[in-house]
Amino acid sequence: MKVSDILRVKGNTLFTTTPDDPLAEAAKTMADKDIGSLVVMEHGDLVGMLTFREVIVAVVNNGGQVGTTLVRKAMDDAPVTCTLETDLDEIRRIMLERHARYMPVMDKRMLMGVISFYDVAKAVVDAQNFENKMLKAYIRDWPEDESNEKAG
Repeated sequence: MKVSDILRVKGNTLFTTTPDDPLAEAAKTMADKDIGSLVVMEHGDLVGMLTFREVIVAVVNNGGQVGTTLVRKAMDDAPVTCTLETDLDEIRRIMLERHARYMPVMDKRMLMGVISFYDVAKAVVDAQNFENKMLKAYIRDWPEDESNEKAG
């Protein structure tokens, strides 16, 4: 399974912010949309990721207040990315290694979507459920052993 398969099921709704937006506004967008990340774009290019993790760290570092902090100060300015062709097993490995919960999907310089650890876990569970269903159907339809029929 490839990243393109996950995005096809998930859809391609993207929520973005800019580095110069107030962090408070970005956090409100995340809360209102019930999402865990925003892609940070500047002049059409991916320049960072803002997740709830970065928001919490920024608030703690600012004495429990968001204040006038800008997204630029809080964002991860070197997010790990993948392509539409990246294999699901590779995504799992990268996300676990880098502790990344969200990963922008790029096609050269074009942002195609974002996949989350949840999206990856759901794809794995769905694939396993499908495989289990196929195996159970195969076992149920197992042909009788011809040697047993002739012996009886």
